[in-house]
Amino acid sequence: MAAPQKVCVVGSGNWGSAIAKIVGANAAQNPKFDSTVKMWVFEETVDGRKLTEIINTDHVNVKYLPGRKLPENVLAVPDLVEASRDADILIFVIPHQFIGRVCETIKGKIKSGVLGISLIKGVDEGPDGLKLISDVIQEKLGITMSVLMGANIANEVADEKFCETTIGCKNKNHGALLKELMQTNNFRVTVVEEHDVVEICGALKNIVAVGAGFCDGLGFGDNTKAASCGVADLITTCYGGRNRKVAEAFVKTGKSIEELEKEMLNGQKLQGPATAAEVHLILKHKNLIDKFPLFNAVYQICYQGHPVAEFISCLQNHPEHM
Repeated sequence: MAAPQKVCVVGSGNWGSAIAKIVGANAAQNPKFDSTVKMWVFEETVDGRKLTEIINTDHVNVKYLPGRKLPENVLAVPDLVEASRDADILIFVIPHQFIGRVCETIKGKIKSGVLGISLIKGVDEGPDGLKLISDVIQEKLGITMSVLMGANIANEVADEKFCETTIGCKNKNHGALLKELMQTNNFRVTVVEEHDVVEICGALKNIVAVGAGFCDGLGFGDNTKAASCGVADLITTCYGGRNRKVAEAFVKTGKSIEELEKEMLNGQKLQGPATAAEVHLILKHKNLIDKFPLFNAVYQICYQGHPVAEFISCLQNHPEHM
């Protein structure tokens, strides 16, 4: 029997904590996994107490996933190197803006054969164009990467409401192991080999969700919103996710995306506008802006002061959108 696999969740926000709840429960009762699941927590003070101490004593992430118990075998660790050092499986679930810094910190300090899985929705815009986050991690750390993406709102996953998700993994054995670690009766996992397709859809849908929020803020109906969406992950995000909520408030309040992020998200980061900016640079570089009117409209409204009231007319000016 192989030694039990040690698991570390790199990140402890809303989604990271929801995943730690699942992974912790599975690891506790499956002998293939070490029963202690470490979770790297960026240390902060909440009501005069350290967040790691609250999680390890009360087993609740009061800041990012309040009101839901985490399994007692999930151990919050404030030091990233210490949290990840012994891991056989690293689950990356942090805002995509921080991935570079995280990789620099643990580079050369993790096991050589470690399996990585990215739950990060976003893309990295480098000098050579678009890079998937999993590729960035793979290059910086030299580890094998898979991805998990789906129609998953963190609070609903944590409340054990039924959700489906997809793991993209080239290696069948790794895919099967990751499925055992992640799947529950209410969190159903499908494994496919096309990890890059899974990831790019997960990233791009957040831009569409911002567009859906604009539609809501402007008082358009669901038909208008449906015209810009179309599959499960998109639909879920366009109704429930933070990108949509903030975009709606952007229309109604006239405040900037940055202000609303601070006010509404309690320290969480918004992925849609940032992804729109990164994708815009790539499309511009390749002279493809006209082919993606929705992405361009979201970018112009978020970053170029374009009036949001003109959102639909931005889309209609493009013949290929007819």
